[in-house]
Amino acid sequence: MSFLKSKTFKYIKNLIIGLGASVVLLGALFKLESWEYASEMLIAGLCIEAFIFAFLGIIGPDKDYYWEKLYPGLSDYDSKISPLMAGPIDEEVPGINGEVMEQQLGGMLNELQGMSKSLGSLKALQEVDFSGTGEQMKTMSNFYTRMNEAMADLSDSLEDTKAYKQQLSALNQNLGSLNSVYGNVLTAMSNIGNK
Repeated sequence: MSFLKSKTFKYIKNLIIGLGASVVLLGALFKLESWEYASEMLIAGLCIEAFIFAFLGIIGPDKDYYWEKLYPGLSDYDSKISPLMAGPIDEEVPGINGEVMEQQLGGMLNELQGMSKSLGSLKALQEVDFSGTGEQMKTMSNFYTRMNEAMADLSDSLEDTKAYKQQLSALNQNLGSLNSVYGNVLTAMSNIGNK
């Protein structure tokens, strides 16, 4: 009986069922299309299908979960097994404390909500488009370079303006001197003309 519960037997059983169904479908296809050997294919497929149904009827239903090992008496209709949250009914069957379970589930719920918020933040960050950032950084760098050049030119202009101002001051003094010399020349010429 242990072979019927093994993985090997389950694999063989599924293989037989799958191959048998494919032969039935091929037989039906041959019959619908009126191809050669259609009757033979259909007969073979239906015989295999009949064998599979007999085989499944003989081996009985397959139980995948064995809860009675965890909760003895689970398969008995009149067993005294308490619900998970209710606590023990009697000394023989242990139960679970409802308050402890509720606290643990509440803590897990809070953690799951925190994780959900964190995942939402990560999703928002994922949706940000950084494709133009490199171009923006290049443009910003170019702007700062030109700004520095303009500041250097302005500094040079300031120095030139100071030199120009000094030259204008010297020119103004020279013009003042020339005016006084010219005034003296005019005065002297007018004195010559009056004599």
